[in-house]
Amino acid sequence: MTMPRICVFDVNETLLDMSALDPVFERIFGDASVRPLWFSQMLQSALTATVTGAYSDFGATGMAALAMMAGARGTTLGDDDERALKDGMQNLPPHPEVEEGLTLLLDAGIRIATLTNSTQAVADAQLRNAGLSDLFELSLSADAVKRLKPAAAPYRMAAESLGVPVEGMRLVAAHSWDVAGALRAGCAAAFVARPGKVLDPLVAPPDVVGADLVEVARLIIEAET
Repeated sequence: MTMPRICVFDVNETLLDMSALDPVFERIFGDASVRPLWFSQMLQSALTATVTGAYSDFGATGMAALAMMAGARGTTLGDDDERALKDGMQNLPPHPEVEEGLTLLLDAGIRIATLTNSTQAVADAQLRNAGLSDLFELSLSADAVKRLKPAAAPYRMAAESLGVPVEGMRLVAAHSWDVAGALRAGCAAAFVARPGKVLDPLVAPPDVVGADLVEVARLIIEAET
């Protein structure tokens, strides 16, 4: 029997619940709904840099996106605002079913790791503070190759770090752009269809799609073992 693919997880929104940042945005802007707009701007800026061959780490991109949100709304940011966001990002809680889903995969003999656009220091702090560090074989950051997902380089780096060919890896994410990047880099993928998250109809869907991480884990086990 062939070995099951290693499952490599995106972190922000896939494993960790970013709605925990809502009070920070409520305090800064008087409106928690700015939080998803900020993250969308962060992703847009990151994708623009990647496509045009520039690079800023994901944390710097996040602070730039916060400044853009403030500028658009006529809000003046203080140092404590940026600090609150940085601290909040490092202390996000896991979605409630995450530990169960990861444990299902481990019990089925499937190796698991993470691959995030966050810097290594932030990624390690996030997993440690969420109580998930001990579950993962490796915590990997796209910052190591100075190219952010969905560029091909981070996925290929992850496969090399884990000692498998790229086709021996499955990226698990709640973002259509991350799934698209993984598939086009030669990986398998699984999509966690969290509320409000949908696949891009211009990209062939992955073979695993589930509403949460427990459903996705069970489908992966069916597909891989």
